[in-house]
Amino acid sequence: MATKIYFDNAATTPVRPEVLDTILPYFREYYGNASSIYGIAKESKRALENARGQVASAIGAKPEEIYFTAGGSESDNMALRGIAEAYAKKGSHIITTKIEHHAILHTAEYLEKHGAKVTYLPVDEFGKISLEELENSICPETVLISVMFANNEIGTIEPVAEIGRIARKHGVLFHTDAVQAVGHVPINVEEMNIDLLSMSGHKLGAPKGVGAIYIRKGVNIEPLIFGGAQEKRKRAGTENIAGIVGLGRAAELAVAEMEETTKKLIRLRDKLIRGILENIPYSRLNGHPSDRLPGNCNISFSYIEGESLLLLLDSLGIAASSGSACTSGSLDPSHVLMAIGLPHETAHGSLRMTLDRENTEEEVDFILEKLPAIVQKLRDMSPLYEEAVKNGR
Repeated sequence: MATKIYFDNAATTPVRPEVLDTILPYFREYYGNASSIYGIAKESKRALENARGQVASAIGAKPEEIYFTAGGSESDNMALRGIAEAYAKKGSHIITTKIEHHAILHTAEYLEKHGAKVTYLPVDEFGKISLEELENSICPETVLISVMFANNEIGTIEPVAEIGRIARKHGVLFHTDAVQAVGHVPINVEEMNIDLLSMSGHKLGAPKGVGAIYIRKGVNIEPLIFGGAQEKRKRAGTENIAGIVGLGRAAELAVAEMEETTKKLIRLRDKLIRGILENIPYSRLNGHPSDRLPGNCNISFSYIEGESLLLLLDSLGIAASSGSACTSGSLDPSHVLMAIGLPHETAHGSLRMTLDRENTEEEVDFILEKLPAIVQKLRDMSPLYEEAVKNGR
C-alpha cells in the first residue's frame, strides 16, 4: 500500500520544497566546476562558500571550519581515522560508547585491527553514559573521545557540554556524531567544547549524498580521500554543489524554525507515547523520558516481533522502523536496545516512530486508533503471550 503516514524521519526526510527550489539552478544553469575560473564556475564557488557559512552558523562555528563530505558516515570515518593517524605519535587510545551508529563502531573496530585501543563505554537504562566513567577511562595515550550527540534509535541526548568540558580539561579531542541532532536541537560547538562534529543533509530536509564535518581550527587531521585540492586538501573530489547548497539552505531553515518546530514535535511525541503506554499493556518506552529528541518515540512491545508489526503498519500506509534503517536487514536485535539492558525477546519487539515538521496530530490519532488492535492480533498468535496472561505476568 502507498505510504500515507511517514513516521520514519530518523531514517531520512523528504527534500523540503524551499530547498528543492534553491538547488535546481545548480543542475542546469550553474553547473560549473567550483575549481575553475570562468563565470558559471565562479557562481558555483560563490554558492559553495555561502552554504559553508550557513552550515557554520547553524552550529556556532566559523565557515573555514566546515568541510563538505558525502554524508554522515564519511564524516564519522574521517573523524576517527583522520585523528588516529594525525595523532599516532601521542597515542592510540580512543573512547566511544556501545550505542554509537555503526559508522563509528565499525570504524573503531577497523582501527583496533590496526593497533588502536578502544574503550566502549556502557550506558544506563536510558542510554546515557556516566561522566565519571568517561573521565576515569582517559589515559595519557587517549587521543579522541567520540560520543554521539543524540541516539538515532532511542533518541536519548547525551550530556555533550559536560563531555566537552572533561575532554578539554584533559587535553583530549572530542568528536560528536550529531547527524540526528543538527537542525533539531540547539548546538554551539564553541560553548560545548566540541572539536569535531559530523552531520548529514538528508536528516533535515536536504538531499541524500551530502554531509559535512566541523573541524576546530588548529586540529590536525589526515584526509580520508586523496586526489585534488578541494576543501583545503582535506577532502578530494569535485564538490556536489547542488547537494551542498541544499544542505546550507536546509540547515538555515531548520535553525530558524527550531523553537516553533520543537514545541509542536514534543506535543505530538508525548501524546503518541502517552497514548501507547496507557492503552497497550506490556509496552515500555526506550530512551530517556525527557532528554530525548523532540520527534523520537521508541517503544518495545513484549511478545511480538517488530518486523511483523512493521508489515501490518505498512498495510495501512504507515511507515515506521524497528530500529536503525542502516541495519534493518539484520535479524540481530538492536545493539542499542541490548546496551540499555533489554532482553533479546523484548528488543525484537521494538517500534521506532520519528516525527518531523510535516507530521500532524491527525496522523498521531490514526496510529493510536489502529496500533492497539495490530499489537493484539500479533500477540494472539504468540504462545508466550498466552502463557504470560495465564500466569498473570
